[in-house]
Amino acid sequence: MELLDRYLQAVRKHLPWQRQDDIVAELRANLESQLDEKQADLGRRLTPAEAEAWIRQLGSPVQMASHYQPQQYLIGPAIYPVYLYVLRLASMWAIIVYIIVSTITIILGSPSADAVAAAALRLPGILIQTAGWITLVFAGIEFAATRYPEKCPPIAGFYAKWTPSDLPPLEPAALPGRKRHSYAHAVTEVIFGFVFLVWLLLVPEYPFLMFGPGVAFLHASPFHIAPVWVTFYWWIVGLNAIQLAWRCIDLLRGAWQQPDRYQQIAVKAFGLIPLVLLANVPDHIYVLLKHPEIDLTHYGQTLDTFNNGIHTVLLLVSVIVAAQLAWDIIQAALDSYRKRSQAH
Repeated sequence: MELLDRYLQAVRKHLPWQRQDDIVAELRANLESQLDEKQADLGRRLTPAEAEAWIRQLGSPVQMASHYQPQQYLIGPAIYPVYLYVLRLASMWAIIVYIIVSTITIILGSPSADAVAAAALRLPGILIQTAGWITLVFAGIEFAATRYPEKCPPIAGFYAKWTPSDLPPLEPAALPGRKRHSYAHAVTEVIFGFVFLVWLLLVPEYPFLMFGPGVAFLHASPFHIAPVWVTFYWWIVGLNAIQLAWRCIDLLRGAWQQPDRYQQIAVKAFGLIPLVLLANVPDHIYVLLKHPEIDLTHYGQTLDTFNNGIHTVLLLVSVIVAAQLAWDIIQAALDSYRKRSQAH
């Protein structure tokens, strides 16, 4: 039953991520057994209205998930799923806003490794404060509802207006037999995305983070990179910042199970721009001599070989990325066409 699948999909989003698969499998077996018994008593399948009434009497997805939460002493199981949802929402927005504000502050101020490190070290404190205030508010709600039930509306009132028709449609990853992109995996991607962005911002100040012992060779080498690579670097920083923001937004929306194809297309298109700009640099100058008046005679031919080789690689990479982008666009267009055809 599609309505049951949609209900279980909504319940899953409020379950402890470590046990989501086991709990949903157990819950599905129990509910399908109840459904079979109900239909056997009636001698027919439930009508859409009867199915909706049956799902409604099970309680909202948040209420159902609350039965599978670990025992909580500060915040009761009735509002614990709501607390987790609000905490997750506030934490992700705190990260997004903090990254945007910190990036603008660093760029407009005095960009340096110390400034980036200081901003990164302040983030845990921001998240702890956010979690502390939210926990305090929900603990107060729990205390008031428990201590003064006659003066506080029942917790169940939070879910009184819920109806099965409010359930979101099935997501592709929620269909049976398909592997899910877990919440833990999505959170890990956000954490590592943030760490990678910080690492990327530190590279100009501490190049050994990228080149390791090769930094000594770069200092001793008669060559140095052309200024065009600075523009390319900031494009890469911007691309990673956009990907990180999108991943945070997907967590907020509960859409981490299935990567959005249009997001992937946008990222590839954004990444293709700096490649095309590099490939079209005038005279294909990617590497320069530190002292051309002295070293041009000895290293001029080597310099031309470097620049021509880099140009060839950039052209090949640009063609590959452009082909992947075109393929993704064609696939998205075909999927959209199929869905419209099925609708009609």
